[in-house]
Amino acid sequence: MDRLSTLLSRFGVRANLFYNDRLCGAQTYSGADQRGHIHLLRAGTVTVQGVEKRNTILTKPSLIFLPRPCQYLLFAQEFDGAQLLCASMEFEGGIDNPLSASLPDMLVLPLDELPLLATTLTWMFEEAAEGHCGKEAVINRLFELLVILLFRHLLDQNQLQTGVMAGLADPRLAHSLVSVHDAPHHPWSIAEMADKSNMSRSAYAAHFRTIIGQTPAEYLLSWRVSLAQKLLREGRAINLIAADVGYDSPSALARAFRRKTGVSPREWTKALTVHDEHG
Repeated sequence: MDRLSTLLSRFGVRANLFYNDRLCGAQTYSGADQRGHIHLLRAGTVTVQGVEKRNTILTKPSLIFLPRPCQYLLFAQEFDGAQLLCASMEFEGGIDNPLSASLPDMLVLPLDELPLLATTLTWMFEEAAEGHCGKEAVINRLFELLVILLFRHLLDQNQLQTGVMAGLADPRLAHSLVSVHDAPHHPWSIAEMADKSNMSRSAYAAHFRTIIGQTPAEYLLSWRVSLAQKLLREGRAINLIAADVGYDSPSALARAFRRKTGVSPREWTKALTVHDEHG
């Protein structure tokens, strides 16, 4: 069972390298660019300030993963010898996509605890140190691969406590979640979702809410609306996408969309266009 490929095909990540150097002083991030960030501390010491209202001091090579826009800063003094490789990240579907929404504000993981990422990290650091043609493009793709491998690591190690990633790591919920992700157009009932997990309806609903943080019906609504938002971003008309995301008519999708977001698809698309024009 492939727990990630459908999610990644719908809500993939694009990365752009923006820093490859020693850090001396403070580097501030406002969150205004609506992107997440991933920082690789290759050597030295760095302090992350502002995330979760605390300071995090890192003294060993580490991965710092901030999946959503937020305000924070990285700080190091000259004698700290902080060597950083940094990229911005943008998930398809915007900042509220199911993947990034299921993650904490920040993940900090020592590199020596990430054996699954070791080969990719070695390749990245070698590319960063050399001056080969296409270096930046290669590192961008390697950052994207690194994110996928990080998700795989989080699932394999069951390191998240709630959200869809925690659900995919749960052996009782994974089958039903993958089925829903693969076939959003199917007229899912809670009983049918429970059957996919070989659980009773009541036990499934209770366990689902504990792990995912939503009821099965709420999650199904969220998944379908997220897919609709992605397709609307791509310029698809609502009357052409309703059936693809599980609704009998455009009006039924519009009602579900408003229930989830508080606005109609037309209002949401207009606000998105205005934001992009002023972004």
